[in-house]
Amino acid sequence: MTDDARPWTAFYGPDVRRDIDVPRYRTLGDMVAATAHRYGRKPAFTCCLPNGMNGTLTFAEADAMSDALAVYLREVCGLAQGDRVALQVPNGLAFPVAAFGVFKAGCVLVNVNPLYTADEMRRQFEDAEPAALIVVDLFADKVRAATKGRAIPNVIVTQVAEFLPVLPRGIVRLVQRYWDRSLPPVDFPHIRLPAALAAGRAAAAGVAVEEYRAGVAPEDVAVLQYTGGTTGAAKGAMLTHANLLVNMEQTMEMIEGVAPGEEVALTALPLYHVFAFTVNLLGFWWLGARNVLIPNPRPLSSLKRAFENYRITWMSGVNTLFNGLTNELWFRETPPRHLKFASAGGMALQGAVADRWRAVTGVPVLEGYGLTETAPVLTFNPLGRVRAGSIGIPVPGTDLRCLGPDGAEAPLGEAGEIAARGPQVMAGYWRRPEATAEVLTDGWFRTGDVGVRDADGYFRIVDRIKDMVIVSGFNVYPNEVEDCLASHPGVEEAAVIGVPDGATGEAVEAHVVLRDRALTEADLRAHCKAHLTPYKVPKRVVVRDALPKSNVGKILRKDVRADALAALSGRG
Repeated sequence: MTDDARPWTAFYGPDVRRDIDVPRYRTLGDMVAATAHRYGRKPAFTCCLPNGMNGTLTFAEADAMSDALAVYLREVCGLAQGDRVALQVPNGLAFPVAAFGVFKAGCVLVNVNPLYTADEMRRQFEDAEPAALIVVDLFADKVRAATKGRAIPNVIVTQVAEFLPVLPRGIVRLVQRYWDRSLPPVDFPHIRLPAALAAGRAAAAGVAVEEYRAGVAPEDVAVLQYTGGTTGAAKGAMLTHANLLVNMEQTMEMIEGVAPGEEVALTALPLYHVFAFTVNLLGFWWLGARNVLIPNPRPLSSLKRAFENYRITWMSGVNTLFNGLTNELWFRETPPRHLKFASAGGMALQGAVADRWRAVTGVPVLEGYGLTETAPVLTFNPLGRVRAGSIGIPVPGTDLRCLGPDGAEAPLGEAGEIAARGPQVMAGYWRRPEATAEVLTDGWFRTGDVGVRDADGYFRIVDRIKDMVIVSGFNVYPNEVEDCLASHPGVEEAAVIGVPDGATGEAVEAHVVLRDRALTEADLRAHCKAHLTPYKVPKRVVVRDALPKSNVGKILRKDVRADALAALSGRG
C-alpha cells in the first residue's frame, strides 16, 4: 500500500511502523508468558478498593497462577483446545489470572457482563455453549436460573477481593455478608478459584503448559466478544489471537511517550468491555505497566484513593467518565500530577468535555475509534498532532473509507458509511454466516457509522446510521446537537433522539441533565439556535435527573428513545 493511498502515515511518529500485519507472538498465551519473564517481580496488577485497601500481583505471580488455572482446566476439568470458558467477573485480580489461564489452556474466552440478568446470561450461554464458567459470587444467584435446562459442567466461583491480603479480604467479606447483605448463597456445584489453582498445581507434575497452545494458530479464535453489532440481537464476534495481538501493537505503537516497565495505568473501564480488554488488559501488560484496577467506579469518589495513592501516568475512559471527573470538586482541586495523557473510546468525545479535561489536568484526551468487530481500535489521534473533533487517523496496517449510498467511495469531505479493512477485523460472527456476510465483503467491514475524511486522512464521526433523525427530509445527527448542548456551561449531559412528528416526519428531542437548575427549555433552544441550522434545533427539551447508561458509562439513546415514545403514547 503506497503512502498516496494512506496519506495519514505522514502523521505517524518516527518510530511507528507503517504496516503491522503479523504480530510478534503466535498466541496470547505466548505473549503473556514472555512478558512475565521480562518483568518478573515488578507489580503488574493492583486492585484498589474505594477505601484504599488493596492487593497486588507481580508479573511472575499472575503468570504462575494462570499456569495453574490452565492445568486445572485441561487436566482436572478435561477441557480440550477450542472449548469455550465464560468469564463473568468485575475488575480485580481474579480477572487477569482467569483470562490468561484460558489463553494458556488453548481455550476460547467468552466475556460476560457481571451485571447481566439471568435471561441475558442464559441467551449468551446457549449461544456460546461454554464448558466452564468463572463467576463472581456477588452475582452467583443468577447462575442457576441462567443454566436451567443446560448446566455448565465446570463452575469456578471467585470474589471481588480475591488475592488481596488476609485482613482486607476478610473485612470486605464481613461487610458484604453482614452489612451490605450482598452475598447470595452459592447453591450449585462449584469450586472456589483458590482451590482450583491448588488442584491445578497438584496436577501439574510432568505437564508442560506451553504444549496446550502448541497447536493453536494465530488465526484461531481467542475470544468470543458479544455485541449488538451493526444490526439485530447480540452476536459473538470471533476475535482471533492475531486480531487481538496485532490490534494491541497497532494501538500501543501509536501512543508516543510511554516508557516500557515504568507506566502506572488506571483501569476504571470494565475489562470485559473490548476497549479495556485490548488496551488496558493486554496492552498495559505488554508494556510492563502497573495496572491499577477499580472494581466499580461508581460513585466517582471510588477513584479518589487510587489517584492519591498511585502515580497514575495513563488512563483510558469514555466521555461520561471524563465529564464526571471534571465535575468532581476533589478531582478539580487535586488533579493527577503525573498523568501524561488519557485515551478515549467507546463513544463520541464531546469537544466541551475534552476542553474541560485539558483545563483541569493540563493533558489531552487522545480520542480513538473502533468496534467490537475490529478488536477494537481502528483510528487514534497521535500525541502532539491531535485534531479537535476528530477520531484521528487509521492505525498501522489499516484502511478506512467512507461509502456513499451506492457503495462507491464518497468524495473527500462528504459523509458516508465507514468501511474498514485490516488485520484486526474479526473472523466473523460465531455460527452466524448470514450476519457475517451482511457486514463483511472482500475483507471490508461495514461499521454502520457515518463519517467524514479530510485530505490528510483524519476522520470524524458524524453518527450511527440508525440514530440519524430525518426532519422534513433533512438529516440530523444527534452527536452534533449533543455537542452543542454540552458546550453550554449549565448542561451536564445530553442525549438527542428523534420522535414521530406529524408535520416533519420526525422531530429532534433533547434529554438533558442540568448543572444549573434555573435553565429553561427556552434558554437551551436559544443556545442551539445560535449555533445550529433551524431544523437541527430541538423541538422539545426534557430535563431529567439522570440519563440511562451502559456499564461503561455510555449513554443509551435506545433507552432514552423508549422512554420518550412511552411518554408520547401516554400523552395520546
